Amino acid sequence: MTLMTPVREPEMTVMTETTDLTDEVTDIPVIELVHPMPGFPDRRQFALVMLDEDGVLCALRSLEDPDLRFLVVPPGPFFPDYAPEVDDGVVSELGIGSADDALVLLVLKAGDSLADTTANLLAPVVINRRTRQAAQVILDDPSLSVRAPLVA
Repeated sequence: MTLMTPVREPEMTVMTETTDLTDEVTDIPVIELVHPMPGFPDRRQFALVMLDEDGVLCALRSLEDPDLRFLVVPPGPFFPDYAPEVDDGVVSELGIGSADDALVLLVLKAGDSLADTTANLLAPVVINRRTRQAAQVILDDPSLSVRAPLVA
């Protein structure tokens, strides 16, 4: 199944950056990873936190470890032609019935500047908008980079 880049901003981004995440935990929707991200086997619950007014730069913030967060962006503003093909098994596991159910986010590796920041196109995070079940998916496409420059 091909999951097209979401046209609208992430609808479940309901929280803004705060210094004390624990005060907000009871009021935010929880994103549950069906498989932990590589290197973080005990971290499955995250919140999607807006870091800018436009809702483009976000963080997946661990609810189990407030110091752990992954910077993420929707691919549309930076990679408009990005259309990952996600395995039907993953789509089924996440309960995604159509591309509209899916929110695709790219994990960033922050550089010293925006020009040095890269995005992982090979392993996006796919979230079911309805159930908030998610997984980082490793795509079977060797042409996709794990360090694609965010800006050209």
